[in-house]
Amino acid sequence: MKRSEKTLRVCEKGHRYYKSSDCNTCPTCEVERKPTEGFLAGFSAPARRALESQGITTVEELSKYTEKEIMSLHGIGKTALQKMKEALDEAGLSFSKE
Repeated sequence: MKRSEKTLRVCEKGHRYYKSSDCNTCPTCEVERKPTEGFLAGFSAPARRALESQGITTVEELSKYTEKEIMSLHGIGKTALQKMKEALDEAGLSFSKE
């Protein structure tokens, strides 16, 4: 299997990083913006971005979506889904049934 060549990129803040994919996300910026507390703090960057792209920043907002809708988001996998179910359960909520 042939490896893709990594190219040097520079983000808007001037961070320099190498990527071989089409993803333009700066790893340094992702670390800087990761929440230290709250609902989104326990998720990986891809899962967090997927939720944020839908305006989901709290478990209450998450409960308005079905499990199927959440699983269809790019960046959400089994581990993130399990964490979401646990967070919903702790808050006495669940995914929408609709």
